[in-house]
Amino acid sequence: MRRQNVLVLWLTDSALDSPVVAWSKWDGAGDAHHMAGDEETPPFSNGVAALRAGWRLFQASQLNPHYPGAETQTAYLKYEFWFERIVDEA
Repeated sequence: MRRQNVLVLWLTDSALDSPVVAWSKWDGAGDAHHMAGDEETPPFSNGVAALRAGWRLFQASQLNPHYPGAETQTAYLKYEFWFERIVDEA
């Protein structure tokens, strides 16, 4: 049976080759369970590295400008990229 793995990378800016600042993974194949903070090192240094490893990019956040006065707020991570790969369940 084939299952989906999902990887979300938050980057420092909108360029896919910019450094990863946060990440999250979900394993639909059930091979591993991951929790926030499980790893100290991101799975990839940037989004291009994920592409080269066979992950498929399927969504990137919209590039909306900050409204005046909000340029330095850090309420959320703005540059979010969603990747997937399909794996065969063991």
